[in-house]
Amino acid sequence: MLKERIENHLKEPGNEIYKEEKEFAEKHQLLSNAESLIVKNPETRFANAYIERGNKETEEVLSQETPEFLNQPIDYFVKNIKEFMYLESEWFGIIGADAISFEFDDLFRTYDVMLGLKLPKKKAETIRSYLKRTLQGDSATFDLMFNQQDGLWELNFALDDLEGFKEDMTINDAYNLIYRYLFLLAETIEEVN
Repeated sequence: MLKERIENHLKEPGNEIYKEEKEFAEKHQLLSNAESLIVKNPETRFANAYIERGNKETEEVLSQETPEFLNQPIDYFVKNIKEFMYLESEWFGIIGADAISFEFDDLFRTYDVMLGLKLPKKKAETIRSYLKRTLQGDSATFDLMFNQQDGLWELNFALDDLEGFKEDMTINDAYNLIYRYLFLLAETIEEVN
């Protein structure tokens, strides 16, 4: 799955890639043209993303945002507690995610990440094992449920429980951290095959 997606990406014109994909490609000897490969700055990964802010209660779209919105600190969502953010990116296809939503949970006081993962149902134990092993903190929890109708894993977890989380990070930093975490999940599933 991941190997095939990265191979397909490397065949596309432009040969632009980020650190995670490059490390995976090197590890699995997928690079025949490494000298012409451009490793991009992670700050630009979501430069072409589709971004919306919405109302948590009604799910009404409040605004479509430009990538500049990602430069705000994550505490934007503490200050705007009724809002959530929805982000779609071409890069999510590589890790098998559809889109990733982000909000601040005023009850548990955590930054929540919500997404759908396009992974086989039979990978349940590998996914759960990875989440249990890698989420940090005494009260680290997650919600994982397979949606039979959509064929997706619905996954929710707290950004606060990821290694590398910082209270003063930007929204862009948060999404890069989430991406890396999900990339390593996809890589773990690939290696268990």
